[in-house]
Amino acid sequence: MTNHWHGILPSALSAVGQTPLVALTRLAQQEGLQCTLLGKAECFSVGGSVKDRIARRMIERAEADGRLVPGESVIIEPTSGNTGIGLALISAVKGYRCIITLPDKMSREKEATLRALGAEVIRTPTAAAWDSEESHIGVAKKLRDAIPGGIILDQYSNENNPLAHYYETYEEIKHSLTTSDLANKRIAALVAGAGTGGTITGLSRALRDDQERQHRDAQEDGEVDGTQRAVVVAVDPVGSILGGGEVGPYQVEGIGYDFVPKVLDPEKPNIDCWVKTNDDEAFAMVHRVIRTEGLLVGGSSGAALAGTMKFLREDPVGKKLAQQKDANIVVILPDGIRNYISKEWFLDGSLHAPPSNLAHEIAHILNRDITPASSVKQNGSNHHHVNGAAGKVAHEQGGIVHVDHVKVREGESGGDPCVAAGESRGAGEK
Repeated sequence: MTNHWHGILPSALSAVGQTPLVALTRLAQQEGLQCTLLGKAECFSVGGSVKDRIARRMIERAEADGRLVPGESVIIEPTSGNTGIGLALISAVKGYRCIITLPDKMSREKEATLRALGAEVIRTPTAAAWDSEESHIGVAKKLRDAIPGGIILDQYSNENNPLAHYYETYEEIKHSLTTSDLANKRIAALVAGAGTGGTITGLSRALRDDQERQHRDAQEDGEVDGTQRAVVVAVDPVGSILGGGEVGPYQVEGIGYDFVPKVLDPEKPNIDCWVKTNDDEAFAMVHRVIRTEGLLVGGSSGAALAGTMKFLREDPVGKKLAQQKDANIVVILPDGIRNYISKEWFLDGSLHAPPSNLAHEIAHILNRDITPASSVKQNGSNHHHVNGAAGKVAHEQGGIVHVDHVKVREGESGGDPCVAAGESRGAGEK
């Protein structure tokens, strides 16, 4: 077996990225798909998420241009957690002090990981508007202004956010495809969730540029390039305005916002359509992928895959791709379940799922109840379970919105940033 790492790595920083592109064969079969469904499993990066990539690039570029000075600078960042973990990890290796501001709804696992890496963590109200002083962004700015050497690298506007994916993530995907045994080694559709928008913006720009180069090369060689233009699909939770709709509560972490980050390019040709998903869809898909494919993915990965299935089932272009045997559908799976083990939506599906036939057989042999609830009670745990946590917040059903011409202003927090291309709004939008 070959390894993509050669020799001994000088530090954990060398283990950022280099994640596998995994065939989701069983999931595709369950869905009746003829296409090849591929997941870019970012949980295999050293810090556990896709955000390791932008953290490393933002820090290295800031050091190169003199904005970040070892021994003097204090890295401060507002984040949903994964960017913070990436920054804290690199700060630990490089010796920087690090402060992370984190909305209350983000998991305890994220905070614990951040503190283990030596970062200071300040929680902020989840309901605070992005531009208020109480928000994670507002608190970070206050700390930056008050602490000598404080610097916000600002993933929401830092060009190195999308560039990390343009130069690194896309090249890894392309390498995985070109070195595979697939007959067709090109991308038919690329699906990613949108938070800051850096992942989908960087990947889409790289994909478009690569396809244009391939087309030019074919023309110069006198050949006809019959490759179809790849479709780029952005997934956004109901309750976020990025893909349309109104601001509202949602539990899934790391995607969606109540404003449009500067690094997100939501217009064509960057993004072809937006798919809205709700919490129930996302969390159900997490459990399904873990059980079916053995990939320990997190909530935003569940959202990305739920959005992918919705696109392939409901969108006219998606329907055609779903039945096209040589079509490669690449889905970005941003992080793993490590950050969400204590979340009720995960415990609900893991500890309180209906017992299997094998469980009934074991219970019969042992002549006792072996359900997780009984095991916890026998072990003297005071764990309290709340049923239906994922269903506590009512969500509208998500839909698909095609991008025709989208006009947004930087920092816009109201209105609808998407305009449907000659069709009615998605079912999840108002």
